[in-house]
Amino acid sequence: MKILAVCGNGLGSSMVLRMTAEAVLKDLGVKASIKTADISSAKSEEADIIITSEQFSNMLTGSIDAPIVTVKNYVDRGEMKEKLEPALANL
Repeated sequence: MKILAVCGNGLGSSMVLRMTAEAVLKDLGVKASIKTADISSAKSEEADIIITSEQFSNMLTGSIDAPIVTVKNYVDRGEMKEKLEPALANL
């Protein structure tokens, strides 16, 4: 499974999203490859799930086929788990 963590430049907040998602996936026993990307390159990347903020979610909607998981608090493992589980269940 390939997951893409997306932010404006593909550096700061996407790295935080990646680390939080990795911790949650480990707790859930799910193996996945998580890459970071900026908003522009994310549109051309293939992924099973996209994790991003509401702002960037709106920019990606309609331009990619993968489910978009929108997270408000990047370090909140509870929120990440709550948002990721439905997307994982639909794969």
